[in-house]
Amino acid sequence: MNRRTLTYAVIIVIITFSLRASNNMIITTLPLIAKYYFHFSSILIGVISSLAMLSAFIASGLINSRLTSSIRRKAFITSAIIYSTAFPLFYFSNPYNVWLLTSLVGFSLGMIMPNIITSAGLFQDQRTRERMLSLYTLALSTSLIIGPLIESAILLKFTLFQAFLFFSILPALVAISSFLVKFPEEEENERVKVKVWKNPGFRISILLNLMYALPFGTLTTFGGIYAVDSFHASYSLATALFGMFFATSFLGRLMMTILPPRDLGLPIWISASLTIIGLSAIFLSNSLILYIIALIILGIPHGLTYPTSLIALTRSFPEEERNVANSYFSATMTAFTSFVPIIISTIVNSIGIRYSFALLIPVSLAFFIGVLWNERSI
Repeated sequence: MNRRTLTYAVIIVIITFSLRASNNMIITTLPLIAKYYFHFSSILIGVISSLAMLSAFIASGLINSRLTSSIRRKAFITSAIIYSTAFPLFYFSNPYNVWLLTSLVGFSLGMIMPNIITSAGLFQDQRTRERMLSLYTLALSTSLIIGPLIESAILLKFTLFQAFLFFSILPALVAISSFLVKFPEEEENERVKVKVWKNPGFRISILLNLMYALPFGTLTTFGGIYAVDSFHASYSLATALFGMFFATSFLGRLMMTILPPRDLGLPIWISASLTIIGLSAIFLSNSLILYIIALIILGIPHGLTYPTSLIALTRSFPEEERNVANSYFSATMTAFTSFVPIIISTIVNSIGIRYSFALLIPVSLAFFIGVLWNERSI
């Protein structure tokens, strides 16, 4: 990796780390605020958690994918500035304005994230490109370890609302770094038409992520609440548990960065197996220790599924088609995950959190079968 590539890798790491750490802080903290400060029902907690993803879907799938490169860059920078402005305002949030703030943050995320993925995959050399994509996902995992641990320390002395002020430096870094992110060169009047759904690599990427989307969405929305209500964990400890979960995720992505796999079959099988084992462990856990072990197990497939999906995606499309493919990939995932909190909250409201995790097992199995079926087409 030459000096120029290394410098750009640092830029990708900074903006990715800052964006994901701050966004994850919202995802995991907002349900706690909604339940224990705003006294929202399980249904409303699911709805507000879905709102950010729905806004991201609109931005990514309906807007970003239709813009030319030059206009997309301007929208990218503008969204980064909006994100950095809206984030600290959560300190002043109440049961009414929190809906607007969540929408703004979600929309900004939908305009930012797919462009970072595209930018990380601009390199012509396949090995460099896949290492950069794995480095991107490694930065995601690193942020998800460090972020919860920092917030956990903050919550020992400060409130959930005050934590947003401490984390506001990260969205500021996103805004600053956005000016340095590269975009692919395109003709201004060029509109690339890509039949993404007919591409088996695209379908594998989607199905592999969907296999883990429901478990992950359930963990981020109700994992902290489950620790507090079932095992009497403090807010600080409940937040720190996510750091343990993302620690094993980090290890998986570190391996993908050092040794990009030639055959994607192995990480796919490992992800599916450990997802089922981890969900079963949460359902059977009767103590905080067992719950922690389950989270550690589930962290591994979280670390493997996303980089595996991105590698499958980049191997399946030429450079001029990747922005469209990445936008539709991000849009499809956010569209699906936007309904996850609503679906899960409805189930939780009926049968409780523990049994909701048990219901996720056959769903994950079904998506895994879909992955295997599409592998036959490659």
